Amino acid sequence: MSAGSGPGRPEVRSPQRTKAQNAAFAAAVIGVLATMTLGAFAGVSLATGLADDSSFSDLVPADGRNSLVIGGIGAGGLTGLLVPLIIAGLVKGTEDKPRLRPTEALADVLALLVFDVYLLVVSVIVAQSGRILPEGLTVLLSVFAIGFSWMPLALIPWERFGITVPGVRLGSGSRPDSHEPD
Repeated sequence: MSAGSGPGRPEVRSPQRTKAQNAAFAAAVIGVLATMTLGAFAGVSLATGLADDSSFSDLVPADGRNSLVIGGIGAGGLTGLLVPLIIAGLVKGTEDKPRLRPTEALADVLALLVFDVYLLVVSVIVAQSGRILPEGLTVLLSVFAIGFSWMPLALIPWERFGITVPGVRLGSGSRPDSHEPD
């Protein structure tokens, strides 16, 4: 016997989105992609300005300049991606995931800025390999070093240090601030 809808069972229909909801979703996706791209360009501009026009210009060798560009792409693109999502979290919520409080959103933005500074510091450190390696190898090393530098941070059990991420479910699926039994 099949498990589908039979003569005694009501047919369960999945809710369909309207054309307006589909258009709003498409506009939101395009908006987030646009802010991510613009953030990446802004990050590159900031990083190249850091490498060329600031007091840090002596710190970055000529063959390591592209490392700062790669770090700027990562920092700016990540910021451009997450800031609209944090703002959307302030505005929209569901029963499962309530809206972000302003203090939570501010903490998320500050954590994002700290991570951006971390990426730029890593890119300055990797740029130092331009003193001994040719530019092509420095770029290749930069892509891997900057791209994977966040992995040790992701593996640290931050909950043991009392640092939790608001809105992220930990452990058995319950929120740390909920009073419901597991």
